[in-house]
Amino acid sequence: MKIAYVGCGYVFDIYMRTAWAYPEITVCGVFDIDTARSAVVSGHYGFHVYPDLDALLSDPDVAIVVNLTSIRSHYEVTKRALEAGKHVYSEKPITTDLGQTRELFALAAARGLVLTGAPCNLFCDAIATMWKAVDDGAIGKPVLVYAELDDNPAHLMNLESVQSPTGAPFPYAEELQEGCTVEHVGYHLVWLCAMFGPVRSMTAFSSTLVAHKTDTPLDPADTPDLSVGCLEFAGGVSARVTCSWVAPRDHSIRIVGETGEIRVDNVFHDQAAVHLERFSRVSLSARKAYTLRTQPLLGRIFGIGGRRIRLIRRWKSHAVEAERGVGRSVKHRIVSWLRRREVYAQDKLLGIGEMARAIVESRPQPLPPDFLLHLNELTLAIQRAGPRGATMTPTTGFAKVSPLPDVVGNRHKPLIDVRPGLAVRWFSGVVEALHQR
Repeated sequence: MKIAYVGCGYVFDIYMRTAWAYPEITVCGVFDIDTARSAVVSGHYGFHVYPDLDALLSDPDVAIVVNLTSIRSHYEVTKRALEAGKHVYSEKPITTDLGQTRELFALAAARGLVLTGAPCNLFCDAIATMWKAVDDGAIGKPVLVYAELDDNPAHLMNLESVQSPTGAPFPYAEELQEGCTVEHVGYHLVWLCAMFGPVRSMTAFSSTLVAHKTDTPLDPADTPDLSVGCLEFAGGVSARVTCSWVAPRDHSIRIVGETGEIRVDNVFHDQAAVHLERFSRVSLSARKAYTLRTQPLLGRIFGIGGRRIRLIRRWKSHAVEAERGVGRSVKHRIVSWLRRREVYAQDKLLGIGEMARAIVESRPQPLPPDFLLHLNELTLAIQRAGPRGATMTPTTGFAKVSPLPDVVGNRHKPLIDVRPGLAVRWFSGVVEALHQR
């Protein structure tokens, strides 16, 4: 599949980290309104640079336009690409106006084109493994989800100095102006909605807690840096999703079922460890002890936190296990290894890969329009709930997403051992005795 990129900013280098794993995708070229930036990208990666957007859209070889422009440019660029007869993959959100998003999906449908987009973490190993375990009944009936996306206090992180490996500045002003919710909540909503269906009611709250985050003038200057959404899904699951640029980093997910829980520490890591705990009276009682709660090695003896289960590996699992062609220095290689090992490993090309695969196989897109429209509506509603809060019933919905065969039907099933450990079996009698008079 032949593609072209519009926008060569900070996120472009993140897409390039896994490009080596997609020989089936050919980059015809790039365009950026910042000609100096596109020249750097061309010199580093060897890509052709289109002189303007019209030249890119008139190239008959380009099948998919990847829209990596600023959020405020998403609507215009996507519309022009669709009108030129191109499929479009857009970074999130599609737009920040639900009416415009509806218009773009209608335009794509009328022209027989595909419009889809990020986030693509739904297809990663960690979420696929979690989904498989839940579907297998490993935690009983799922009833509650806690999802966190705190991304550190922005005012302390010196965001003005952050750059990509090829020198693109981190778009801190845009991120702060758009808000933590618009930028981040999709990473949780995409898998929550896929697993549990559409949201039928939501109560949300958003507020600005730290007024001064940068000396750069922002417009608007008071975009919420905290949001909390409480969602009830059509399947009966309740969830609380929190986003902030105030609290220290926490990207964790917990799904609580009637008989256990499954959790992932980092939604920004495609191969984050997945832990499954089957509740027992021993593990639940042991949590009362401060030492066992705060000393994980001791807590494990009593079943607290459960066991790590084997990840399901997908067709592109290897993509985040190496990085080629982005940074060439020894420093970059060391930093890249540490980042992938400890902090962050996302294959952002995976969404384009899944899109292209569906087009080639003439089957529906794994993230269809009504699904993405629902995510768009939820994101904007949480963002705009305000400090007094708001309750809403979504106007959008979708038929439950069917997982791809190699997501949930993968033959490499996770090793889910639901039997209690030896120590838990031994202590069960002790706990029973302690609870008697």
